[in-house]
Parts: sequence; C-alpha cells; structure tokens
Amino acid sequence: MKKILNMKAGDRTVVKTWARDATITPEMVGFTFGVHNGKDFIPVTASEEMVGHRLGEFSPTTKFVRHGGRMQREIEAAAASPAPGAAPAASAAKPPAKGGK
Repeated sequence: MKKILNMKAGDRTVVKTWARDATITPEMVGFTFGVHNGKDFIPVTASEEMVGHRLGEFSPTTKFVRHGGRMQREIEAAAASPAPGAAPAASAAKPPAKGGK
C-alpha cells in the first residue's frame, strides 16, 4: 500500500507482490500488480470492476490440462471433420439471378 501512495496515477511500473489475499481497494485502480502464482508474477491491472475482490483471483496458480486421452482426441477429431457422405452446405446452392424467371 505504501508503494501505491508514492506512485503517480499514470505510472506504468509493475508492483510485485506475494500477497494474493490482498483486497483491491479504490486507491489501487489503474495500477498494475505482478501477482505471484507460485512460479511467476502474473501482471494484473486493477479496474473498477475488481474493487472488493482479491488479487489472487486474477492470477491462476494451476494450468488446466484437458481431460481425456486417446478417446477424447478421437471424439474431437470426429466432431471437427465432416461426415464422409454429407453434401456440402452452402457452396453448391447458388442464389437465383435478379430479375430472371
């Protein structure tokens, strides 16, 4: 908090902090904080909507690893590729010519 009071409003320096449980106050709005996630400092710029929340809410500590393995990859590949017997959707249909019967 002392560092914030000494900084000017337009200052873009990152304030490093390990205090993930610190509550964002209105005085902190507009400043950038480097919130430690256990490994790195994640830059968090405080905004009006963040007031009342904790700094740690905006710095995730774990990386989400997708669920599933081989079966999940097969399901996703089948959903991404079109069915072999399916007709092309919009490429075959042409709009009617203007004014013609």
